[in-house]
Amino acid sequence: MFKRIILLLIAVLPIAPLSAQNKKNRKTIKTTRVKKTPKIDGLLNDVVWEKAEVCTEFVDLRPNNGKLVLEEYQTTVKVIYDDDAIYISAQMNDPDPESIPQEFATRDNFSIADFFMVTINPNDDGQNPFEFLVQTTGNQADAKVSNGDEDFNWSAVWESVAKINDKGWAVEMKIPYRAIRFANRPIQSWGFNFHRRLEKLNAHHTWTHIDNAVGRWTQYDGLIEDFRDIKPPTRLNLYPYASATANTFEGHTKYDWSVGMDIKYGLTENFTLDATLIPDFSQVGFDDVELNLGPFEQQFTEQRQFFTEGTELFNKANLFYSRRIGSDPIDQFNLESTLTSDEEITDYPSKVTMLNAIKVSGRTKSGLGIGFFNAITEKTEATIKNNSTGDTRKEVIAPFTNYNILVLDQQFNQNSTVTLINTNVTRDGRFRDANVTALDWHIETKDSKYNADGSVKMSNISDDINNPNTGYTFDNSFGYNSDHWNWELGYNFENKDFNPNDLGILFSNNEQSIYGSAGWRTLQPTKNYNWYNIYYYNNANFQHYSGIYTGFTASAGIEAQTRNRFTFGGNLNYNTEEKDFFEPRQGSTSGIYFLQPERKNINIWISTNSQKKLEVNADIYYSAYNNYNKAAYGFSIAPRYRFTNQFSLQYQLDYNKTDNDLGFVDKVNTNIIFGKRDRKNYTNTIAGKYSFSTNSSLSLSFRHYWGAVNYNDYYNLNTNGGLNSNTTYNSYNVNFNSWNLDLSYIWQFAPGSQLIAFYRNAIFNEDTNADLNFSKNLDNLFKESQRHTFSVRLVYFIDYNKLKNIF
Repeated sequence: MFKRIILLLIAVLPIAPLSAQNKKNRKTIKTTRVKKTPKIDGLLNDVVWEKAEVCTEFVDLRPNNGKLVLEEYQTTVKVIYDDDAIYISAQMNDPDPESIPQEFATRDNFSIADFFMVTINPNDDGQNPFEFLVQTTGNQADAKVSNGDEDFNWSAVWESVAKINDKGWAVEMKIPYRAIRFANRPIQSWGFNFHRRLEKLNAHHTWTHIDNAVGRWTQYDGLIEDFRDIKPPTRLNLYPYASATANTFEGHTKYDWSVGMDIKYGLTENFTLDATLIPDFSQVGFDDVELNLGPFEQQFTEQRQFFTEGTELFNKANLFYSRRIGSDPIDQFNLESTLTSDEEITDYPSKVTMLNAIKVSGRTKSGLGIGFFNAITEKTEATIKNNSTGDTRKEVIAPFTNYNILVLDQQFNQNSTVTLINTNVTRDGRFRDANVTALDWHIETKDSKYNADGSVKMSNISDDINNPNTGYTFDNSFGYNSDHWNWELGYNFENKDFNPNDLGILFSNNEQSIYGSAGWRTLQPTKNYNWYNIYYYNNANFQHYSGIYTGFTASAGIEAQTRNRFTFGGNLNYNTEEKDFFEPRQGSTSGIYFLQPERKNINIWISTNSQKKLEVNADIYYSAYNNYNKAAYGFSIAPRYRFTNQFSLQYQLDYNKTDNDLGFVDKVNTNIIFGKRDRKNYTNTIAGKYSFSTNSSLSLSFRHYWGAVNYNDYYNLNTNGGLNSNTTYNSYNVNFNSWNLDLSYIWQFAPGSQLIAFYRNAIFNEDTNADLNFSKNLDNLFKESQRHTFSVRLVYFIDYNKLKNIF
């Protein structure tokens, strides 16, 4: 079946050769091999640069797309190479060098500073370049790109120096061959483009013209020819680490230490093995925990580097939610329900330990991407004590588990891809196993104007009588994206049994919808605006199992930026009365639903000029409902102040209030109890950084979340989705606090090597004191025990090629 679908999808549209971009008047130069390498100092005075061909005549990407850049702001670039690396020099002209912005930033982060960037695509496929970027401060960033999406979690070790000079500023770069992937051929031509950002002009220049009316930016590379007799090196990089941690809570301190290693090994010219042995995640940032009264779990972002770097293949079809690995125990058999009256749980681990993980990924010259991922977690047990006898016993709440992903991703036409992906979770013993397979496609016409986007997926769960066995889902849309206009029309469904949640995340199934969207955008600045766009979308929703119409949603909005860089936007949203089969918590096939009231909503947001010392981002919203006197409103304000180029601080306050909110509380006998409640939450966050240099920085991350719920009335849910008064039921109010403060110092003492000192202060509180004001709530919070964590971690980068030369 899958093979037939792939052949049908590919046959519908013409396929251009993958090996070369088909662009008329493509800029092309020849590179030069050198015997003596330039000194990477940003001075551009080495003799080896003199005979190299020049890349110049840069054009605007933004704001005036396609316009030739004036000579006073032109850029000249040269590319040379030897047996070990590519060397790039760039001179960026600027009539006022002293005014060039130079705010410091940490690696892979952007600041108010100009930058120079090179994109290198050895396969010249228009889809998968590598990016290497240097800011005026010397700060580095790098990324691996897939279909226009930049992954800045990917990191390589390379050299660069930036210098301000009397003509503007200059950059020299050395990019070792181990940092990229390419074939072993005697003569090669690679896709290249060069980008330059000018903060004070709000401009972005490129060597080759990138047409913003059609296609992706990666499809517009120039060509650099005549790389001769270069060979892919042995790509073996070792990252051994050592860490020590002290954790203090309620007067008791626990010490721990760990040693391990991350490995990157080039299995072939185009495929790389990444492995983490004895992983240590003690310095991972905190999660933005919130009070969750809804029917679905809260989703958290991934912060472990192994799961964020180089995972673009594994994230295809949205089947991989990496937080499943090493998360809470699944407790499939509900341990608490099996206890006798004399037993209690005395130790219940909150996390499962990951033992190791590997991933293999790469792409062939013909455009076939292959990915393999595997991770193993250890058996996790809870301790149960018999209070009568004093005996203890262990019960498995998460077995030894193997997580596996296999991906085949075929790219073609420089703009299209078809993917087959399988995820598998195998658990030891009587615990359930799960398997999900998907075929995913994004296909564009050769001119990149029309597209088809969609997927078909099937899930299977074994050994779990409480979960259906086999489920499936389908989605497909047809769209247009060219010039000023874009539109899309599609249909999707998940049947009642589709469940990818052993390794993925899906909040709800048994749904289907017909959806559409349309938008219009500017391509060139106008007299008053740099850009603006208008958009609209709508969904007509149904239950899949019964076909019942559940509701309709629509939204229309506008976004714009003025010539003085004031950005603003807003939207209007509308939801009809909705049959909600999930809020009653009785299963989506039970026929029981809550009739959510009709909703009208408005949102407005602003963002001031980011180049100013003071930048302010703010938004405000209001929602009105047609029943129960329900209303919701809130705002967010986030000022950021840049004290110096090395020190900046940002504060953000979020406030949300819902009056007469309605939601599930309990089930008593056959009655499903709903509560009318007033909800409010405050979130205060502070983020700051001080950069001693581009290799040394101190950062602060603070967040206090407070959520409070006061119940007013209670109801029984009736068969029509409405509510009947219940005067006998009563429940507790909720007061919920989460406090985290992280302070970290990072010193990159050698390329790829870091020393990180980390401190965290954490407090958690949940009680029934929902009527406290903000000040008294803080007093109440600080009565709780505080957890103090301090850790030091040393990571050292070892390049096998340098190591073998020593010995």
